[in-house]
Amino acid sequence: MKTVIFAGGLGSRLSEETGERPKPMVEIGGKPILWHIMKIYSYYGFHEFIVLTGYLSHVIKDYFINYYTRYSDITVDMQDHRVTLHTTREEPWRVTMLYTGEQTMTGARLKKAEAYLKGERFLLTYGDGLSTINIPELIAFHKKSGKIATLTAVQPEGKFGALGLTEDGVVTSF
Repeated sequence: MKTVIFAGGLGSRLSEETGERPKPMVEIGGKPILWHIMKIYSYYGFHEFIVLTGYLSHVIKDYFINYYTRYSDITVDMQDHRVTLHTTREEPWRVTMLYTGEQTMTGARLKKAEAYLKGERFLLTYGDGLSTINIPELIAFHKKSGKIATLTAVQPEGKFGALGLTEDGVVTSF
């Protein structure tokens, strides 16, 4: 099952951190939030990702294109013009980065991933938040519910509103 990650917003609430990088690339412990999210999904066996980029898309693309040179030892043979990569870290990930535009609304971003999903079920998350949710338990809950979608959320205090839920987890307001 693929995991789709929204990573294209402007990051206006973290503007002091997002002038030169998108919010999912803000670092925690020397690694981008996006990397931490992917590690969580990978821990549960989900290794295929579709990252929906937009604002400063090239920063995310550059990170993954240069991932192994960033975290591995390398030898540069200046005489033979050859670079040897001594991989010290391997992630079992397959990452598709899909540019969805800088001003594209959330639903339209997801619609652009449709061709890569090929009608399969998928997981969906935002690229700027971390949680300790047990993903297999969430999937089991979703299948048991018979609903079209299952949503997890937190209710932080803020100016952007809150998610209203009934006792059995049905969204009543957004």
